[in-house]
Amino acid sequence: MIDEDVPAWWQALGLPGLYDVHVHFLPPRIEAAVWRQFDAAGPKLGRPWPIRYRGTLEERVAQLRALGVRRFSALPYAHKPGVAAYLNDWAADFAAAHPDCLRSATFYPEPGVGEQVGALVDSGVEVFKLHAQVGEFALDDPLLEPAWERLEASRTPIVVHVGSGPVGNEFTGPDHLRRLLDRHPDLAVVVAHLGAPEYADFLALAEQHEHTRLDTTMVFTDFFESDGPYPDELLPRLAALGDKVLLGSDFPTIPYPYAHQLEALERLHDRCGDLDEAWLRRVCWHNAAGLFGAPDGDLGP
Repeated sequence: MIDEDVPAWWQALGLPGLYDVHVHFLPPRIEAAVWRQFDAAGPKLGRPWPIRYRGTLEERVAQLRALGVRRFSALPYAHKPGVAAYLNDWAADFAAAHPDCLRSATFYPEPGVGEQVGALVDSGVEVFKLHAQVGEFALDDPLLEPAWERLEASRTPIVVHVGSGPVGNEFTGPDHLRRLLDRHPDLAVVVAHLGAPEYADFLALAEQHEHTRLDTTMVFTDFFESDGPYPDELLPRLAALGDKVLLGSDFPTIPYPYAHQLEALERLHDRCGDLDEAWLRRVCWHNAAGLFGAPDGDLGP
């Protein structure tokens, strides 16, 4: 499948489009710095990672719309103290200019983070992003406690990269999220990349906690499978999660066409019959629409 085939693909499933919860849009200066890290295949990547989509902000928005992605995120993530406010202000302006983008924000363990997160929730932020690997902080850092209390009360979703892929460190792994959920079991966590490579552990956390979900970002693609395939024995349990698996892509920072993520999900049916078209419809639209709301109330068939 190529990108030009994507609209026909979701139309054949009877969907009104695609709902991608793991897309990145960052301020150009910061995005350029991120891309330099990918180009250098630095120690936090561990392998060559050529970026497929390098257009301007507006060119990339147009590419998503041409694919039929009707709702997407921006997912800024703070890598050090003092930058979250700048990222959040920029993301708010970006979402205001692009109504198909979920209002996205981030936070970091620093003084005042509880008040910051509370104000963001009150202002209408729809999704937060944390990247424990890049930010090098523990999810249960005491400074974050007031933020978690506020987010648990509001049930605002947080996309969390805490799996040890592509290169783990002392701040990644399922134990970090397990400790957090022991304290705040009602947090609406979306585990990025299905928790790669600790797939079984993060799947178990999603099974155990009502509001813990997983996104598909990059998993099952040839790029990820070459490093360690998703275990076949887990696929029936993944299918049984119902509304807890959401489409994610990592656009634009992916080394293959956007269409390949969809192709990778479709071919799972050959490995597990329960991962059928009904499952694809839930993953690619209904589950995210149920969590965040559908554009114009369009829940699809």
